[in-house]
Amino acid sequence: MSISLKKGQKVSLTKDNPNLVRIIVALGWDTNEYDGGYEFDLDASLFLLNNKNKIRKYKDGHGMWQDDIVFYNRLIGGDKSVIHSGDNLTGAGEGDDEVITVDLTKIPTDVDKISFTVTIHDAKERNQNFGQVLNAYIRVIDELNNKELLKYDLTEEYSVETAMVVGELYRYNTEWKFTAVGSGYQGGLEALCRSYGVDVE
Repeated sequence: MSISLKKGQKVSLTKDNPNLVRIIVALGWDTNEYDGGYEFDLDASLFLLNNKNKIRKYKDGHGMWQDDIVFYNRLIGGDKSVIHSGDNLTGAGEGDDEVITVDLTKIPTDVDKISFTVTIHDAKERNQNFGQVLNAYIRVIDELNNKELLKYDLTEEYSVETAMVVGELYRYNTEWKFTAVGSGYQGGLEALCRSYGVDVE
């Protein structure tokens, strides 16, 4: 039976599912009718983070692991533990809009958390924000049997935010847990990158 999460709630994925190996993280959304003249292009991205909530750096301390950011231009990351389905340019239609597959057994040992985010492409230029987005959700599915383990519906009202941390998958001792986050940011993908220690040019 799927668990319906509220903002801030945490749940263990592996405690009740000890044989869980591969999960599907699916995100979906709809958009309000608006007269800006542009399509809405929402993008799911994820960041693989260390115990300091930052992406890993190279051993000499300079530069960053490109492998730790997965989005529409880089669909595979985390030593091939994470695979993104690709960009859905409009979010039209029913069901999941973008899907990410995660192999829990392949996540690098120095990655403690995976942050799942959604941003609005060219939001500033198109005068778009999450106040114009409806029915956004994230759900986690056991790939082996296609069983939905949890779902988090973002019911909070947003107005100026152009980026969203939707949920986080994280290690807790020997378990993998999930947190429903639902935190908004202004500044789009660039703001998220800076918060996670990504060098943004």
